[in-house]
Amino acid sequence: MATVILVRHGRSTANASGILAGRAEGIGLDRIGKDQAALTGERLASVPLVSVVSSPLERCRQTARFILDRQAGSPGTPIDPDLIECDYGQWQGRTLDDLATENLWKVVQSQPSAATFPGGESLATMQARSVAAIRRHDAAFESKHGPGAVWAAVSHGDIIKSILADALGMHLDMFQRLTVGPASVSIVHYGTHRPSVHAINTDAGDLSWLANVPQSGDAPVGGGAGHQAPSTSSA
Repeated sequence: MATVILVRHGRSTANASGILAGRAEGIGLDRIGKDQAALTGERLASVPLVSVVSSPLERCRQTARFILDRQAGSPGTPIDPDLIECDYGQWQGRTLDDLATENLWKVVQSQPSAATFPGGESLATMQARSVAAIRRHDAAFESKHGPGAVWAAVSHGDIIKSILADALGMHLDMFQRLTVGPASVSIVHYGTHRPSVHAINTDAGDLSWLANVPQSGDAPVGGGAGHQAPSTSSA
């Protein structure tokens, strides 16, 4: 199968203020968030992406634009509503400090599969729609571009954590063990036998090896030789 690069949007104005933005309109990247997104775009410049799929929210579309600006080709740029932020319902727009006093906060932390936000959706529903979207796009890009295709999905923290939990075979109740920072890169290859997770929550490092991802779904016994180190020129 193809390989997906999961990119969280850069830091938003709401992130900086400690507010749960949810699906609110008009929440864009702050200055630091733009710098973070630009760095991610630079990291991915050496990877020929066949597409950059984005959540419809502004902070993700802005981040996707930083990635696209560094691509040599012209990858497709579809917007997918199934990659939108969780519907936090009545929690949207409130501060995280305030939300931490709610009884539901403890459920979200310890048993997220049982959490449904008042007036919103459950975390289980969020995971089901986002995982289905990623797998649907992945199969389509492989069918069109071949098993070596690499594409990016720009979405939100809880969305990406839930996708990674699925790829790792983790129950949703364990997804809070994962951390996905602003503008971070996580990498999943959906192989023939199982998904393989190549990276989680990276914000630095060479990614040029993604241009030659092994197409086999087999795991190398013993761990394999790893990726070739980036070449360096001598002064």
